[in-house]
Amino acid sequence: MAIIQNWMPPSRENWELISYAWQFFPLFTVFQWMLDWYPQGKTSTESRFNIPGKIGWATMESVGFVTLLYIMYALPKELEIKELPWGNWTMAGCFVIHYSYRAVISPLFLNPSMSPINPLVWSLAFLFQLFNATSIGGWLAGYGPTTVYDWAGRYWVMEIGLVIWAWGLLGNMFHDDDLREIRRAADRKQRKEAEKLGKPAAGVDKVYMLPKNGLFQYVLYAHYFCEWCEWAGFWMVGGWNCHPARSFLLNEISTMLPRALQGKRWYVKKFGKDKVGSRKAVIPGLI
Repeated sequence: MAIIQNWMPPSRENWELISYAWQFFPLFTVFQWMLDWYPQGKTSTESRFNIPGKIGWATMESVGFVTLLYIMYALPKELEIKELPWGNWTMAGCFVIHYSYRAVISPLFLNPSMSPINPLVWSLAFLFQLFNATSIGGWLAGYGPTTVYDWAGRYWVMEIGLVIWAWGLLGNMFHDDDLREIRRAADRKQRKEAEKLGKPAAGVDKVYMLPKNGLFQYVLYAHYFCEWCEWAGFWMVGGWNCHPARSFLLNEISTMLPRALQGKRWYVKKFGKDKVGSRKAVIPGLI
């Protein structure tokens, strides 16, 4: 059953419109290069309108895999496609696995704390997920490959892409956990000191240190770099003509790169240029 007629799931005409327009998203990230303001995470600002970090992150990120799963369920019925090929479900599985971790497991069960999120950032992230999932979901659910023969002849490329995707995901998880350990260690220390003084422990929402393990030795946003590798592998699985996967990768880079550069300026300001050293922002040896 359609949630919004011709839009969710999208008709072919509306899906093509969304997918075409989505390719121009990098133009809308120009303001990120112009404004040194991003009220989320380490650079969050005080506001009575802020959304609690864990709730905000979970709700804005979950819309992506929920939308994709709905389209994968509803669109084939409308197009009278009896069974989608395994390649489609493989890519859908990659997408859902990533965002199940990023949107549910990480914020709600693993992160000891998360800084509040400005409603504007939440709204933009929500829309990013919605448009991205609609673009990818439409391609996977009937407007892209619809038979196993559409995947034939390129299995070795798909296998390489899946390996890159998996290593990117594992790298993302590893470096995320390294950041989490900073706050877990701070929380343990504060609780120990609080017990000695007989006082409640202070929060660790704004506890930051320079991460040092893994690729953090070379870049400050190693988790970003690993995520880009992950979605580059995802694009390889879909093939060169999978324009929704290509748009996803390029759109992620266009919005996360200025964020990483801003974050490096924040690290230098907080810890000093000497402590940051020669580490780049996000790509080892380059940026």
